[in-house]
Amino acid sequence: MATETSNLITANDLTIATAAGSTLVDAISFSLGRERVALVGESGSGKSLTARSLMGLLAPSLHLTARTLSVAGQDATSLSERQWSQLRGSQMAMVMQDPKYALNPMRTIGWQVAEPLKLHGRLSRAEIKEKVCEMLDAVGLPQPKTLMDRYPHQLSGGMGQRVMLAIALISDPQLLIADEPTSALDHAMRDQVLTLIRRLVDERNMGLLLISHDLQQVSEHCERVMVMYQGRILDRLPAADLPHATHPYTSTLWACRPGKATHGKPLPVLDRTAMEALREHD
Repeated sequence: MATETSNLITANDLTIATAAGSTLVDAISFSLGRERVALVGESGSGKSLTARSLMGLLAPSLHLTARTLSVAGQDATSLSERQWSQLRGSQMAMVMQDPKYALNPMRTIGWQVAEPLKLHGRLSRAEIKEKVCEMLDAVGLPQPKTLMDRYPHQLSGGMGQRVMLAIALISDPQLLIADEPTSALDHAMRDQVLTLIRRLVDERNMGLLLISHDLQQVSEHCERVMVMYQGRILDRLPAADLPHATHPYTSTLWACRPGKATHGKPLPVLDRTAMEALREHD
């Protein structure tokens, strides 16, 4: 685990609530350094809300409070929108779920990959073009000079996800938040993209927060795991220990993975009553 001085994120009692007072994320605490950490759980557990709060991208109708929330060395509870804009892209970046919705259909690939450099850098037009080509090549896209003039609808899903990764990394941020980055891809492409993300994060000595529901991929590509249930972090463990998890929620999530071994067999069902008791005790 990251030490206090090396943390890229430090959150203590992070809470997200609606204007009506409903608590969606309930006083969670965690830290993240230059390491690969996964945040897992069922849909609606608060994973994506937590990720968005770290980027300053919560909806105006939601209210965030925290005893401490430090992001890239800055107090995130007091940042203005302008300061958030400076922080995003330069110090931290986010890869979203589906390139069909995240990429601008009216702009070329080259324009979109170059945009963070124009916002956060002071490079000449020739230097920007060179760096865009290098970044497209780094994420494994063929013929980057030709690709720069194409539009998102001309790319496959896997190519679009690699373009989004290029956009996220081109300004050399310290932290990458990947929110279900492979959910729109087929199984073979998911492994390719996650392997690529892991390699680039390691090569650049970055921190990675991976939001996922795929525990098999998490166990292969991350170092630590935090498990969320109904707005709280119920379990924390090394990713390699997921197959032997002792917490009933984590072990059930692992056992519910569909695959060849479970084909035609009923999957385990979570005992919600027991989980509520554990949640209240936590």
